[in-house]
Amino acid sequence: MMRIMVLNGPNLNRLGKREPEIYGQETLEQIMSDLQSTAKKNGCEIDYRQSNHEGDLIDWIHESVDEYNGLILNPGAFTHYSYAIRDAIASVEIPAVEVHLSNIYARESFRHTSVIAEVAIGQVSGFGSAGYGLALKGLLQYLEGEEN
Repeated sequence: MMRIMVLNGPNLNRLGKREPEIYGQETLEQIMSDLQSTAKKNGCEIDYRQSNHEGDLIDWIHESVDEYNGLILNPGAFTHYSYAIRDAIASVEIPAVEVHLSNIYARESFRHTSVIAEVAIGQVSGFGSAGYGLALKGLLQYLEGEEN
């Protein structure tokens, strides 16, 4: 059975309360519960974690290499400047998909740059909480292609 790690970065613990006009009404727990259901329907298992601390995310990326087939990451604001997270993803040999609830390219100019994108197999941006399910389905399709 495929195992996927889902990592959520800073301020995502505030979903449902933080700028709901941008990020929606759902909490992170609700989004992850829906993703658990999607994972089961697609014959895989997910684990998820959230931290506001860059080092935690890096440690979890490193640990994922021996336990998981793929990684879904919403790096939050770290998207735009964390070369450390970018390098952590590049250092592990598992595919990663970058996810954003809002369309980062339709927002403030500082959000238009992702240092993560070049080490991810893909990016899902602007589809709200549905983006996690889209990322999972894309990642699973990619992984199935690797097996063949």
